[in-house]
Amino acid sequence: MFLYNKTTEIRPGKGWRDANGVLHPRNWNIWSADHKASMNIEEITLDAKPDGKFHNWIDKGLEGISNITDKNLDDTGSGEDLVLGLKSKEKLNVKSQQGGLLAQTDWAVVRKADTGVAVPTKIATYRAAIRTKATEMEKAIDDASNMAAFKALFLIHDMDSDGKVTKTGILFDWPELEE
Repeated sequence: MFLYNKTTEIRPGKGWRDANGVLHPRNWNIWSADHKASMNIEEITLDAKPDGKFHNWIDKGLEGISNITDKNLDDTGSGEDLVLGLKSKEKLNVKSQQGGLLAQTDWAVVRKADTGVAVPTKIATYRAAIRTKATEMEKAIDDASNMAAFKALFLIHDMDSDGKVTKTGILFDWPELEE
């Protein structure tokens, strides 16, 4: 982000008027750093916003981010005033994804019920693995004692120095159906 006279945001690719009314071209951003400084243009970096999945905050624009607070891990309130915490929301996500994955092979279970044709072993094994993994994920969510532990549950794909993909976290790393 660029500021003119410490107050006015100007954007690369857009023309702008200075305090004297002079219209500057939209390619002003190619000017040298010295010329920008002489025109009272400075580049600023705004504070990085926290991940909204885990935190609340107030964005004060040029003044930065303030009042960063963790969202509640546990449910609050009760009855009509019940507010689900992050743990309950993620357990619902696990259940939803589990249901979607199992639905892909429901045809085999329905066929078994309708015709007596056995569920293929690979499908039965896959369905059991999905259920087991969902149970593991829900337990891990329940066991997360603080925000750091909760964040660590999420699956992150990264690349090591040898170019191999590495995974961390347990959530949503579902088994795959073998062909």
